[in-house]
Amino acid sequence: MTPTVWVLGDQLNRSIASLADRRPGDCRVLFVISAHKVDSKRWHAQRLHLVLSAMEHFAAELRAEGFAVDVRRARTLSAGLSEHKREYGVERVIAMEPMSYDGRVMLERNDVELVANNQFTCHYEDFSEWASARKRFTMEDFYRWQRSRLDIFMDGPNPVGGQWNFDHDNRERPPKDGRPWPELTPFALDEIDASVMDSMVDTWGEAPSGWWPVTREQALVRLDQFIERALDPFGPHEDAMLADEWKLAHSTLSSSLNLGLLHPLEVVERAEAAFHEGNARINSVEGFIRQVIGWREYVWGVYWLWMPDYRGRNSLDATAAVPPAFTGEAETEMACVAGAISHVHDYGYAHHIERLMILGNLALTSGVDPAAMTEWMWASFVDGAEWVMLPNVVGMALHADGGMMATKPYASGGAYINKMSNYCRGCRFDPKKRTGPDACPYTTLYWDFLARNAEAFASNHRMGQQLAGMRRLSDLDEVRERAVEVRGRLAAGTL
Repeated sequence: MTPTVWVLGDQLNRSIASLADRRPGDCRVLFVISAHKVDSKRWHAQRLHLVLSAMEHFAAELRAEGFAVDVRRARTLSAGLSEHKREYGVERVIAMEPMSYDGRVMLERNDVELVANNQFTCHYEDFSEWASARKRFTMEDFYRWQRSRLDIFMDGPNPVGGQWNFDHDNRERPPKDGRPWPELTPFALDEIDASVMDSMVDTWGEAPSGWWPVTREQALVRLDQFIERALDPFGPHEDAMLADEWKLAHSTLSSSLNLGLLHPLEVVERAEAAFHEGNARINSVEGFIRQVIGWREYVWGVYWLWMPDYRGRNSLDATAAVPPAFTGEAETEMACVAGAISHVHDYGYAHHIERLMILGNLALTSGVDPAAMTEWMWASFVDGAEWVMLPNVVGMALHADGGMMATKPYASGGAYINKMSNYCRGCRFDPKKRTGPDACPYTTLYWDFLARNAEAFASNHRMGQQLAGMRRLSDLDEVRERAVEVRGRLAAGTL
């Protein structure tokens, strides 16, 4: 009896473990588009289109190769599988391990035969084994282990350039010379894209216009563009933010990696080759490799290590809703928030510092519920997924895991944003002020956040200096009064 290979919506590559050795005629391929999944969130239009269009395009490629393909729309994933099995008399269904914990539970419940996920350079079981041998582990430790065992950017047993980390060269302030940044060429939308767009309802954000690859061929074009145009200038300003530039020299490859259109190993090998060919500086190449086989795979590993309990973490008892200024339901006078959200609205994207130090920072200091923030970011970013957003939001941005992932909260006042962006120049709020009507909400909320959580952070040695500074404030009572007003206006969408 012909088995079915079930391809999930983020496994869109001919080389996935469940499909790599298959040939037309020896299996049927199943895709299920779940109405429950589509209706579960208020998706950004470009996010929803990207996933559905990429699935349909991959299905079309497999049909062109000669495979029997069933693209099935159903109420749920499980319902789609049941309908497929009944229609075709299928007894054996094979799938590659999914990215999500709940996805694995669903597949196991439906007696789907699982093969190991090969879309990462480090399987989560290997990560667990690595982590179990350590009393404590950090991303830096993992990254060095990855570099060594994969022989990526290494000179024998040593890192290229004699050091593992070139972060000190990658923290330059935003340039003021008005330089052009590498441009992306949008891809033409085809009939599949048009059909998908016609089917979408209740989305938000700018309509799809070809920014995000929906096929492997397009993803390889984006990879070429990054290596040739943007890798070299990427590093120095990777933490900088500019109001009129949504990506600077960031790769914009995360959505392609997360859908399986690209494999992380091929991406970092291209970056390493660019360095050895003299086309990219060492700090840019090292910083990019760190993002791909360091941070990205560390996030994947801790997600599986700590699930399912991790999604319920809320160590700071934060309960506020996601601000209307984030969801597009209200405008804001905070220039940095308006700028970052305009990037999300227009592209379904903001780079990592805007996510962490503008959106995450404000959510942290104003007390936004981590589950609500995770849901919003998952639905709003083209590279969103639970495994991506849970560790990044719960662990990094909102410190809701109590320090499992980051040793201190990433909270700051307006000074950091003023240093690393040009947002503050035209903003009506003053990043140096913490009280008064023109005080920067970030600065006010930062000191109030420390005061509200002083007991929780009392034993954290990395927070001692900040807490001491907070206690020295002569106007702390006024700051906290102002913070109540700021949080109220933020929640009401009038800030």
